[in-house]
Amino acid sequence: MKDKIIHKATDLFITLGFKSVTMDDIANEMGISKKTIYTHFSNKTALVKEVTLSLFETISCGIDTIRAQEKNPIEELYEIKKYMMLQLKNEKSSPQYQLQKYYPEIYDTLKGKHFEKMHACTLINLQRGISQGLYRKTLAIEFVARMYFIGVNGIKDGALFPLEKFPKAALFEEYLEYHLRGIVTKEGLQTLNKFIKNTVHNA
Repeated sequence: MKDKIIHKATDLFITLGFKSVTMDDIANEMGISKKTIYTHFSNKTALVKEVTLSLFETISCGIDTIRAQEKNPIEELYEIKKYMMLQLKNEKSSPQYQLQKYYPEIYDTLKGKHFEKMHACTLINLQRGISQGLYRKTLAIEFVARMYFIGVNGIKDGALFPLEKFPKAALFEEYLEYHLRGIVTKEGLQTLNKFIKNTVHNA
């Protein structure tokens, strides 16, 4: 039952936001009593913490699966971006903003884990791209990796990028292209243009 509660709560939190969803909402959606939820979670904060950590582990495993396929580094980033869009499917809420505002300690813990995971993955992606001649050899990879993390998190700011002007999928697409155009070689640009063309064709 605990796993079922986490699964349903994750879906509701991501779709509607961490503040917007109440324990009553989760109980009603599952057709159970609120008391049942409280037998597994002492309060909503405890549930939010479990949900965010569970979601992080799920996404991390998914990214590791993509990386294990050892596709070329540019294709790898596009596959990860596509996977992230499927996992974080919201277009109408700002779960990250609500998490940061109402559960700051959980947000800070999650952000730290996110940085560690993304930083390590990005460094390896950059090193592979350089070795394959797709990224420039002169890149300061530690700097680029940290700037990429800042950018990915920055474009989630609803005040800077309101959803009505910047649909999430298109925004991430634009940022990924922006990132890659700054680091690719001529050979890498050919590969990048292929993915951009396919994205436009499939839109």
